[in-house]
Amino acid sequence: MILLKRLNLIILLGFFATLLPQTQPVLAADNLPQQLNQLLNEEHDLQGAIAGVSIRNAANGEVVYDHMGDIRLRPASNMKLLTAAAALSVLGEDYTFKTELLTEGEVNKKTLQGDLYLKGKGDPTLLKEDFDHMATELKTLGIQKITGHLIGDDSWYDDIRYSVDLPWSDEQTYYGAQISALTASPTHDYDSGSVMIEVKPGNQQGDKAEIKVTPNTDFVKIINQTETGTKDGKKELTFEREHAKNTIRISGTLPVTSNGQKEWIGVWEPTRYALALFKQSLTEQGIQLSGKIKTGTTPTESKIVHTHSSIKLSELLVPFMKLSNNGHAETLVKEMGKVVTGEGSWEKGLKVMETELTKFGINTETLVLRDGSGISHVNLVPAAQLSQLLVAVQQQTWFPAFLHSLPVAGESGKMIGGTLRSRMKSQNVKGKVFAKTGTISTVSTLSGYVQTKSGQTLIFSIMLNNLIDASKGKKIEDKLISIIASH
Repeated sequence: MILLKRLNLIILLGFFATLLPQTQPVLAADNLPQQLNQLLNEEHDLQGAIAGVSIRNAANGEVVYDHMGDIRLRPASNMKLLTAAAALSVLGEDYTFKTELLTEGEVNKKTLQGDLYLKGKGDPTLLKEDFDHMATELKTLGIQKITGHLIGDDSWYDDIRYSVDLPWSDEQTYYGAQISALTASPTHDYDSGSVMIEVKPGNQQGDKAEIKVTPNTDFVKIINQTETGTKDGKKELTFEREHAKNTIRISGTLPVTSNGQKEWIGVWEPTRYALALFKQSLTEQGIQLSGKIKTGTTPTESKIVHTHSSIKLSELLVPFMKLSNNGHAETLVKEMGKVVTGEGSWEKGLKVMETELTKFGINTETLVLRDGSGISHVNLVPAAQLSQLLVAVQQQTWFPAFLHSLPVAGESGKMIGGTLRSRMKSQNVKGKVFAKTGTISTVSTLSGYVQTKSGQTLIFSIMLNNLIDASKGKKIEDKLISIIASH
C-alpha cells in the first residue's frame, strides 16, 4: 500500500510539474485539427451520433481545437468533475463527516437508563469496523446494558432516497443505492448503502455454490438457487433483490474450476442497515440492548457521548473519482446544500453547486444539472464548459487533491489507474493522461489533462452521445487521445 501511494505521488508530481506556467508558445496547429476532424468524420461508430470535443492549452486556457464544443450533451460521470470542484470549493479538502452517539439518559451501575441515538451526518465511509469502534467506546464508558431503544437519526438530509431521474432498473445496483445521512459500506471502496456478495463454486459438480456476504450480516436474506457446474461449463449467475425488500435471489451455474464472482447489491433502507450493523457490534462487545431498533429524531437536549469522524474529503476523492462512485457524488450534493442553506436536499445542493461553478467561469445558464453523479439522462453540459472548468481549477489551492483523484491512463491498481487502468497502455499515453471517464447507456465521455509529445499539457473534453454501443465510444476516445498526445 505504501509503495502504491509513493508511485502515485511520483506520477502526480511529474505530471503536476507540466501544469506550471509555461513559457513556450501555444501548441502549433500543424495538422492536429485535420487529424481530429478526419477521425470524427470517418469513424463508423460515430455515424448518427453526436461528438462534442473541446481542447485547450493548460497554460493559458486558449482553445486549441473545437468540434461542437458549445452543444449541450449528456456528460454521464463527467458530471463528477463539476461536483468534485464545487465540493472542494464549498467544503474544503480537509472537510470530514461526523457520526454521533447521543443519549438523554444517565449511566448508573453500568446501565444506560434511556435510549441511545446513532445520528448520521452523511458519512459514506462507515464500515462494520467503525461500528465496532463505537461499541468499544461505549464499553470503555462502563456501559454494559441499555434499557431503552437504539434509534437511528438520518434527519441531517431529507428523506428522498433516489435522485429524480434514476432508472428504476438501477434500484438494486450499488451505483444506484439509496442516499441517506446514516449509511454503511461493505469495503474500503466505500460503496455506501450496499453489500458485497462473493460466490464461489462448491466442492464438486451439483453442489450449491458457496456464498459470502460482506459485511457479515443477516440484514439481507440470501436465497441460493445456484449450482456448481462442470469444469467446461459456463459461468452464468444472476443477482436479483426484491423491490422494497432485502431478499437477494442468486441463481445460475458456476464451473467447479471457477475463481468465483463478486457482486455489489444496493440495500433497501440504508439507515436500518447501519443500525443493524451497530446493533451487531454492541452484541459482540457484550452490551445488552433491552429495547428495539427504530428510526427517529434526536431530542435537542441529548448529550453527545462519542463522535466518529470520517477521512478527509481529499482522501475520499480518490475512491469517489477513480472508481466513479455515484453515492459519494449525491452525498456531496446534499452536504453542500446542508452546509450552505441548512437543507440537505438535491434541490438546495444543486443550487449551491451552480452558484459555486460560476466562480470558475462556468456559464450555468447553458447547463442542466439534475444530480451530482451524472446517472441522469437529463443532465446537459457542453464540452467547452468542462474544459473551462479544468483550466480554472488549476489556480485553486486544492488542485493537487483534485488532480490526484483522477484516473491515470494505463496504470495498474484501481486506486491509481481507476477506471482507466486497462486503457491507453501504449508508451505515448500511459501515465500521461489524468482524466474522468463517463458511461451511461448510449453515452461515453472523457475529460482531463494529457501531456503531449512536445512536453505541453493540454486540457480536453470528449463527449460522445447517441451511440448505438457506448463501449465503442471508449475506443474512439482512446484514438483521439493518442492523436492529441502525439503532438
